[in-house]
Amino acid sequence: MKIDKSLMSGSTTLLILSLLAGEEMYGYQMITELARRSNRVFELKEGTLYPILHGLEAEGLVSVRERKSPEGRSRKYYRVTRKGRKALDARKEEWAVFREQVDAVVNSASPA
Repeated sequence: MKIDKSLMSGSTTLLILSLLAGEEMYGYQMITELARRSNRVFELKEGTLYPILHGLEAEGLVSVRERKSPEGRSRKYYRVTRKGRKALDARKEEWAVFREQVDAVVNSASPA
């Protein structure tokens, strides 16, 4: 199913921080893992992901380090900082309330 991009725009930070909470990753790895975990519903483009990562880095929510890949190429690996974990917890709480309230409206019977 194709999802309206406007629905995803408000949740990309939550998705990226959630991915990085488990392990440090490089950009393409995040793109493929997000697609895999979401059954290809969430397919970010590099042009969408990297500005998000730069913003998260500027806010101190992720840190970055360069490391050589097994193939010898240099890659930037991102990881969640302590501040980022706190932000992730807060966003998870916000998401739970948001989801609950959307469900309450969407699933309520309207008068005829």
